[in-house]
Amino acid sequence: MDLSLTTRTEGERTVVEVGGEIDVYTAPKLRETLVSLVDAGNHHLVLDLEKVEFLDSTGLGVLVGGLKRVRTNDGSLALVCTQERLLKIFRITGLDKVFDIHPDVASAI
Repeated sequence: MDLSLTTRTEGERTVVEVGGEIDVYTAPKLRETLVSLVDAGNHHLVLDLEKVEFLDSTGLGVLVGGLKRVRTNDGSLALVCTQERLLKIFRITGLDKVFDIHPDVASAI
């Protein structure tokens, strides 16, 4: 499965809708997108993970890297996720305490 990324602006936030699988093969594409958004001055990001079917440790690393990158610029990175299988990964790794996780884009903004 491939990774789909769509970006839009809502107020002061940049929303990145992520779909497909975030794994060792597709994670570089997500990393590249996050780096270019932050480099372009988008420091308040919302990643909508509702269409993500799979997330591995490489994908988690990219999310943590994105969080570090926006925080360096006094920014924020919020996640939108209601899928129990993904939320379980965040809980097991302790990343549910690191990331701001919301049930929908509206509450993340």
